[in-house]
Amino acid sequence: MAISRMVGARVKRKEDPRLITGTGNYVDDIKLHDMQHLAVLRSPHAHARIKGINTTKAAVLPGVLAVLTGGDIKRMSEPLPTFPLVEGLKTPDHPAMAVEQVNHLGEAVAAVVARDRYVARDALDLIEVEYETLPAVVDVEKAMAEGGPLVHADLGTNVAYRMEVGTDVEEAFREAEVVVKQRMRNQRLVPNPLENRGVLAHYEQGPGTLTVWTSTQIPHMLRGTYATLLRLPEQRVRVVAPDVGGGFGCKLNTYPEDIITAVAAMTVRKPVKWIEDRSEGFLATSHGRDQVADVEAAAKKDGTITGLRFRIVADLGAYNQLFTPLVPTLTGAMASGCYKVPNIKAEVIGVYTTKTSVDAYRGAGRPEAAYYLERIVDMVADELGLDPADVRRKNFIAPTSFPYSTPTGQVYDSGDYELTLNRALEMAHMTRLREEQAKARAEGRYLGIGISTYVEICGIGGWESATVRVDQTGKATVLTGSSPHGQGQETSFAQVAADELGLPLDDVLVLHGDTSVVATGVGTFGSRAMAVGGGAVVMSTTKVKEKAKQIASHMMEARPDDVVYSEGRIYVKGHAEKGLTLAEVAAAAWAGADLPPDTEPGLEATSHFNPPGATFPFGAHIAVVEIDPESGALKLLRYIAVDDCGTPINPLLIDGQVHGGIAQGIGQALYEEAIYDESGQLITGSLLDYALPNASMVPVYEMDRTETPTPNNPMGAKGVGEAGTIGAAAAVVNAAVDALSSLGVRHVDMPLKPEKLWRLIQSSRAEAR
Repeated sequence: MAISRMVGARVKRKEDPRLITGTGNYVDDIKLHDMQHLAVLRSPHAHARIKGINTTKAAVLPGVLAVLTGGDIKRMSEPLPTFPLVEGLKTPDHPAMAVEQVNHLGEAVAAVVARDRYVARDALDLIEVEYETLPAVVDVEKAMAEGGPLVHADLGTNVAYRMEVGTDVEEAFREAEVVVKQRMRNQRLVPNPLENRGVLAHYEQGPGTLTVWTSTQIPHMLRGTYATLLRLPEQRVRVVAPDVGGGFGCKLNTYPEDIITAVAAMTVRKPVKWIEDRSEGFLATSHGRDQVADVEAAAKKDGTITGLRFRIVADLGAYNQLFTPLVPTLTGAMASGCYKVPNIKAEVIGVYTTKTSVDAYRGAGRPEAAYYLERIVDMVADELGLDPADVRRKNFIAPTSFPYSTPTGQVYDSGDYELTLNRALEMAHMTRLREEQAKARAEGRYLGIGISTYVEICGIGGWESATVRVDQTGKATVLTGSSPHGQGQETSFAQVAADELGLPLDDVLVLHGDTSVVATGVGTFGSRAMAVGGGAVVMSTTKVKEKAKQIASHMMEARPDDVVYSEGRIYVKGHAEKGLTLAEVAAAAWAGADLPPDTEPGLEATSHFNPPGATFPFGAHIAVVEIDPESGALKLLRYIAVDDCGTPINPLLIDGQVHGGIAQGIGQALYEEAIYDESGQLITGSLLDYALPNASMVPVYEMDRTETPTPNNPMGAKGVGEAGTIGAAAAVVNAAVDALSSLGVRHVDMPLKPEKLWRLIQSSRAEAR
C-alpha cells in the first residue's frame, strides 16, 4: 500500500498534545532530590563601583547554604565569551558576576543558595553593598563623543567597532536627479518569551560530571562554553534543553546565571535551580534592535534607485554577549534588500552604553535593514509622485539574475520578488483600496495603505548534525543537533525522514536537546533548522537507504545496481512483488549474521551538513490602517502577507511561524519600546509599562505563498521563522505615513503610539489654519 507523501502536507504538530495538556517538561518542572534554589542580587545602579559587600547577615539566615560574590565566581570561572566575528572589535571582560564595577542596571553582584526560593529572596535583603555611582552612558550618539564618560575605562572609548561594507557611492549621489534623506530609529525591544530563562545544575563530585538543564536554543554550544569557562573536560559536561517555551533569539547565549548556577552547584555539592522572574528578564536578558540610522537614496526621476548610503549606529549595551557585535553587521549586509541598486555603502558603528546588552532578537539585524530600506523606497516614490509598487518593480532583481551578488557581499540563491508583490496586490484589490482611500479622505478620515517587500538571510551558523537509525522493527529515530523552541521540528523533521525512508509519520521519532543523546550539534537560530538541520537528515537517510540496498541485494542474491528502494521496500527491478520491507532488512542488519563482506552490523548513519551558502527567503506584505484624528489611535484593518520560503515542508507550521512573526513586527511598529531615563533606570521594566500586542490588536491575516526552491540544500527549503517580523514593521509604518500624507507627514519613528500620532495631526492642523 502506498504511503502518503508527508512533505508539503498540513500535518498537526506531534509535540502539541503534551504541550497543550500541561504534560510538557520545562526546566522549572524538573525536581531533583535535595535540590536547592538560587536567587541573584542585582545592581540598582546603571554604573557604579563596588566599594564593599557584607554578606554576614545573609549567610547566617536559617536555610541559607552559601552566599557567593564576584570574587567567588571569578576564582572558579573565566569571563563570558563572545564570537570575535567583527574585525577590530574592542571587547571588555564580561565576568559572570560583577567584581569591582557594575555597568548596567540589574547586573549580578551576589547570589544566595538556600533551601527554597523564599529564603533565598529574603537573604538578598540582608546583603549590604556599598556603591560609588558613576555617570550613566545612555544616549548612544553622545556616547561616541570625545571626553564623555566611558562605560569601560580600560578600552579608552565607547566605540566597540566601525566597519563598512559596499561600494563607492559618491558618483551615484553626484549624478542623482533626486536625493532623499531620512534619519530613522529602530527602538530597543524586550523579547519576552512565554517561558522565562531557567537553569538547574547538578555536579557529581565523584566522576566530576556537570549536568545542566536549561531553557536554551543552543545546548551543544553551551556545553562547550561550560567546559571552557568552568575548566572542565567537555565529555564531563551534559546540557539538556527540555521543552523550551519560546526563545526569539534571547536564549541564544551564555548568560551570567548559567555560570553562577553551575558554580553554586559545584560549591554546595547539591543540585541548584535558578528560575528567572519577569522583572529579572527585563533587566538581565538580552534586548533587541536599538539602532539609529541616517539613510539616503539617490534616484532618477523615473524611480530607478542608483545609490544607497547608510550610517547605522547600534547601541550594544554594556557587554558583548555571543552575537552582540555581529547583529548590527547583518543590517549592513542586507542593505540591498530586493533591489538591484548598483552602488550601496553601509557604515556600521557599535557603541557601548550602560544598558542591558543587545543581542539576537527575531530577525537579528534583518528587520532593521528591511525597515530602513522599505521606508526610503516609499519616500523616493512620494518625492517623485510615483506609485510605491511601481518603484519597487522597477528596482527588483530579475528572476534570471540569480545567483545574484549584492554590493554588500551577499550571494542571493534564488528569487522572484515581483511574483510575491503582484500576488499581494491582487489579494488586496489595490485599485479598489485606493478608491476607498480617496473616498475616506474626502470624508476627513485617515486611511493608509503600506507596502513592504523584503529578503532575508537564513541558514547561517555553519553545519548541523543528524543521526538516522532504523531499528530492527523498522521504526526510525532521528537525532538532530537542532534544538526547537516552538518551531515544530519534531513534526517537520519526521515528515522529511518519513518521506525519504518511505515510512508512516508515526514510525519516526525525533530526539533533540540532550547532549548525552545527540553527540554533536550547533542549535536553532537564524531560521536555520530546516535549511541546515533538515539537510543533515536527508544526508543520513540517503546513507541508510544505500546501506539497506546493499544488505537487501545480498539477501536477495542480486546485484546492488539492480536493486530499487521505494516507499520503504527494497526489490529487484521489475519484481516489486518479491521485495523486502525496510523492517526485514533492518532486522537482518542488526542481527549481523549474514551481511555483505566488509559491512558493519546495524542500520544507522550520522551526517554533518555544511551548506554551500545561505538561503534568502523573501516576500511582500501590505497593511491597511485607519488613524482616529481625535485620539491618534491606529487600527489595523487588513494585513496581507505573501511569503516565499522555498519548498514548503509543512504549510501549517509555516503559517504559524508567519502569524507569530507578523505579530512581533506589529508590536514593534505600534506598541513596544524599552525606555531608559538619564540615570540608566529602565522605566519600562515590567508588563505594566511595556506594551505587548494581544489578539485583539491584530487583524485576521490574509496569507498566501509562492515557491522558489533554493539550490543550497537537498529539500529546497529556505527558512521562515523570522519572515513575518522582517516584513511587518515597515508595512505598518508605511501605511501610517500614507494615512497622514495629506497632512504633509513624511516620516514617523516607531512605535506609533496614539499620543505621537495625535500630536502630529494636531500640529499639522494648526499649521494649516
